[in-house]
Amino acid sequence: MISIIVPIYNAASYLNECVDSLLMQTEQDLQIILVDDGSLDNSPALAQRYAAKDRRVELHTIPHAGQSAARNEGLKHVKGEFVAFVDADDRLAPEWCARHLKAIEGVQYVQSGYRRCKQEEVSRPNYPCNAYQFTSPCMRLYRREAIEKLRFTEGMIYEDVLWSVDLWLSGAVCRKIRYAGYLYTLNPKSTTSQRHPEAEKRVFGELRKRVDKASRKGKWILFYTLIRLKIHFLLS
Repeated sequence: MISIIVPIYNAASYLNECVDSLLMQTEQDLQIILVDDGSLDNSPALAQRYAAKDRRVELHTIPHAGQSAARNEGLKHVKGEFVAFVDADDRLAPEWCARHLKAIEGVQYVQSGYRRCKQEEVSRPNYPCNAYQFTSPCMRLYRREAIEKLRFTEGMIYEDVLWSVDLWLSGAVCRKIRYAGYLYTLNPKSTTSQRHPEAEKRVFGELRKRVDKASRKGKWILFYTLIRLKIHFLLS
């Protein structure tokens, strides 16, 4: 079984397409964990309709505490051997789960690519050059045992960077596949659509704290991530 965690906050405009894309997966042995993070729009009602209609879907609600808290809440309810994360404004191509499930034999997680979507426009595929390029927890399928001790840092932006770095530092073995079935929506209201200088300083500080305790390979991963982040923030 694959457990898919979807954190939700004021995502009513996108939620139907997101959940429909999960229900239409060719791999049907799924647990779809919707976690509403105190939404103020119609998101909870939409999510509840799906939970009432399909036994694979379950809804959990928490007071508004951010995406990290919602993902951590979802991790508490995982039942599957495999885990994936999908943001509520994104979608999966129908064969996403099946393709990743086929590729995960012998490794701890599978990393694939994505396409950016803006209205009716879909970009060319973006594939990872290496296992450390994409810091989002999405676009991957994990063995549950590989991430069961990892939790997202709550109360900060760019928390997914730290989570991914901790995954890499754990030594989990990755397989990259040349596939871009994750459809990433360019949402102008998302947290990362704007720069947050204080949050940037904090994530850089947290990464530097990990350098002293890291192995030689771990130090390379951390420096590589720091450089890529600096370039990303400068260009955004």
